[in-house]
Amino acid sequence: MKIMVMKFGGTSVADPARIHRAAERAVAARKKGDHVVAVISAPGDMTDELTALAKRVCEEPDKREMDMLLSTGEQVGIALFAIAVKNKRCDAISLTGPQAGIEADSRHTQARIVRIRPRKILEELRKGRIVAVAGFQGINPEDDITTLGRGGSDLTAVALAAALKARACEIYTDVSGVYTADPRLVPEARKIPEISYEEMLELSSAGAQVMYSRSIEVAQSYGVVIHVRSSFDFRPGTFVRKMKETTMEKANVSGLALSTSEVRFSVVEVPDQPGVAARILSEMARNDIPVDMIVQSAPTHRGVNDISLMTPRHNRKEAKAALEKACRELGAQRVDEYDQIAKISVIGTGFRHHSWVAAKVFETLAKNKINIHMISTSDLKISCVVPKGHEENALRALHKAFQLHRPPRK
Repeated sequence: MKIMVMKFGGTSVADPARIHRAAERAVAARKKGDHVVAVISAPGDMTDELTALAKRVCEEPDKREMDMLLSTGEQVGIALFAIAVKNKRCDAISLTGPQAGIEADSRHTQARIVRIRPRKILEELRKGRIVAVAGFQGINPEDDITTLGRGGSDLTAVALAAALKARACEIYTDVSGVYTADPRLVPEARKIPEISYEEMLELSSAGAQVMYSRSIEVAQSYGVVIHVRSSFDFRPGTFVRKMKETTMEKANVSGLALSTSEVRFSVVEVPDQPGVAARILSEMARNDIPVDMIVQSAPTHRGVNDISLMTPRHNRKEAKAALEKACRELGAQRVDEYDQIAKISVIGTGFRHHSWVAAKVFETLAKNKINIHMISTSDLKISCVVPKGHEENALRALHKAFQLHRPPRK
């Protein structure tokens, strides 16, 4: 059985005309002989609207009930999509995540997929139906619906492609592929024809909003080739796959990512002794709070230092409470919070052994009088935290400095 997974994001099903356009793509693939599983997101801004509605009822809604509420958006999407497919004289059925056999853990609003039992999907595909599956959701061991985090429909699509051994996994979105930078901020940004799992993962985790980073991890683990393409035209997009090494020992810059959705915390004057960093990070881990860019300053003559880290903005309240608890227990002075910041990341390969890449990043920012608050480097990424308000200038300057508007030399 040749199976194709097609994922349609919220903008691709935002109104009846777009729902019909998405349905036409699925029907065309079915007529060509593919058995189609369509993963559908909540239409348009429905998830944001439901979140805002919940916060009008309660400032801090219960997470279990938020999962119950937010999962309804995708159920609206699959039902409308299936109706549109049937209107085109092609049989279809809509399935929620639990009906599709997607089993997840109990971390409400940030659940992880445990396994997929696709029996129901396969039964419906054998009947010749297009199966519309609700993205972003699964069922936990307590039979409660849990959601997979914002962007979780990407994860649903890639996980289903892996479980069904699909021949293709196409991600339809409002852009025509993966670009060297956000084309809305950098008009000269160039579409990348293909990119490695590693580089795409770094771009996603650094703030590029084309795909959910957890979906790339699953794709890499199971060898799922992803095709990111526009839902508004038929041109090829960007293939995310395992790439052959072609640059030997050269450094290669693939693209830039911008994140304005993080805050920086600093635990000030922490005693310089073994186990301190472990205590701070253990408190964050205990509360399931993601952490990025950990920087520890050199100890002063008084035997203290500062430990700074980044975390997503939506975790700021829990993060501050966790860090203040660790601060009290360690006898540190205070916890400082900075939210007027942005993170610029340069993504590529071979950075560890080619210091000219980092040098060019810092020189470019210096020439544009942009101060750097924090720096993090690896073989695939150089990230700089800069003051809010300078991020777009930094993005354009770096794009020009690395000449990313030009296709790489063969």
